[in-house]
Order: sequence, then structure tokens, then C-alpha cells
Amino acid sequence: MNLRDQHVLITGGSSGIGLALALAVAARGARVSLVGRDPAKLASARETIRAAHPSTAVFTAPADVSRAAEINAALAAAEKTHGPVDVLVTSAGVARPGYFEEVPVEVFERTMAVNYLGTVYPLKEVVPAMRRRRHGAVVLVSSGAGLCGLFGYTPYSPSKFALRGLAESLRAELQGSGVHVMIVYPPDTDTPQLAEENRTKPVETRALTAGAGLWSAEAVARATLDGLDRKRFAVTPGLPLTALYWLQSVLAPVLRWSFDRTARRARAAAGPSAR
Repeated sequence: MNLRDQHVLITGGSSGIGLALALAVAARGARVSLVGRDPAKLASARETIRAAHPSTAVFTAPADVSRAAEINAALAAAEKTHGPVDVLVTSAGVARPGYFEEVPVEVFERTMAVNYLGTVYPLKEVVPAMRRRRHGAVVLVSSGAGLCGLFGYTPYSPSKFALRGLAESLRAELQGSGVHVMIVYPPDTDTPQLAEENRTKPVETRALTAGAGLWSAEAVARATLDGLDRKRFAVTPGLPLTALYWLQSVLAPVLRWSFDRTARRARAAAGPSAR
């Protein structure tokens, strides 16, 4: 996809995959808008992009994507600066792994609000205008945990499964409209969010997610833009997630058995302190 002079807006763009994508689209000549909660991180991200690509126009706006009024105000400000959004990337997300009965219900509420509604709100703002112009693309960042429910991710996996349903439904509605819909299922990625996840991640979860390997944010960004160039609907970086995407329904019984066995072995190896 030709991104020169296109307005690319990225939620969760101040770090991790979002920032890697911002740098990648800036290298292609896009006008970049970043939305995130932390003004200091946004300022740092803006300077990082400008240092790498001095001619890039970068706009930043602080907002909590789980609050419709905040994200809508940020979108309006970005469009006032850079014009209508041509590509929307919803990369903002939170994850707090743990054993189901030990995770407070507030974590479930916050996770769904950020990961799911924090995607719905900006989509509701930009899709109608894209449809009228018959031009645009929306990129939803899900997770490998959105393909298969994993031990320890009872707050997180459902929110990422919800994005799959949203993307599939939206793709069907926008077919032939000129608006491309894409969803990305990253594996574990070396980002500040992963470091935060690891603080509460059960040993069973660590054992299960290790199979897909650890990707860099830059590698996920490259796979995402490659998918956008090819107008793919789903991007599954790496062979394990690609196989899971295509074969999950067929392999589900075997996968559950295998995952349960891996979890049991990890628990046994960790000893009584694991639970």
C-alpha cells in the first residue's frame, strides 16, 4: 500500500508494536498521528520518529481509548492537523495474566474496555468517512491469544477473541466499499507490555507461550505492513500462529490435550509454590 502523504493514526503508538509501526510508516512518507495515555511517552515517541525521519509530520494526542469522549477528541484534533485518517491502526491494549480466581473482576472490566471498546470507538469515528470516500484501511491488533484460549489469560483472551469477531463482521460489511479491513495476531513480542505481563504470568502460561518464540516489535511491524501491502485480511507472524489460524478448529481437541499436558508439567517442575 502506498503510504506517501497518507494519514496513519495509531492508538497505543507511544511504545511497542505501535511505535515500531509508526517508525515504519514514517519511513514510507506517511503523516503520523499517535494516541496514548502518557504525554511523556508520546513526546519521547515523537522525538524518536523525528530523529529517524526528520521530514515526517508527527502529531500526538493523549487519550484513554476506553473513554469514547477522549479518543474522539484525539481523533478530531489529529484530523484537524493532518486531514482525514487514511489508515487506522488500533494497537492500544492491556494484559494482566493470572489465575482466574485470583484476578479481580475490575481487571476483566478494564481489559475488555481497553482492548475491545478501545478499538470500537475509533472505528466508529473513522469508518463512515472512509466509506464515503471509498478509501482507507483499518488494522486491528489482536494477539495469538485471540486465536486460542490460553491458561492464565482469562481476562485477555476473550477481549482479543472479540476483535476477531469484530474484524470478520466488519470485513463482510465493508466488502467492495474501498475500505480494507485487516487483523493481526502477534505472538509474544519484546515490548514494555510483555515485561509488565511477566510480573504476574503463571508458570504454566510462560511454558505455553514459549512455543511461538519471542518476536521483536520491528519484525511484527514488518509483517503487518507486508500484510497491508498484499491486502490480506489476517496476519499471523510465524509458522506456529499461521498453522493455528488455519487449523485451530480441526486441531482443537489435540491442542487442548497438549496445552493441558504442558501446563501440568510446568506446574510439577515449579513445585508447590506455583499454586
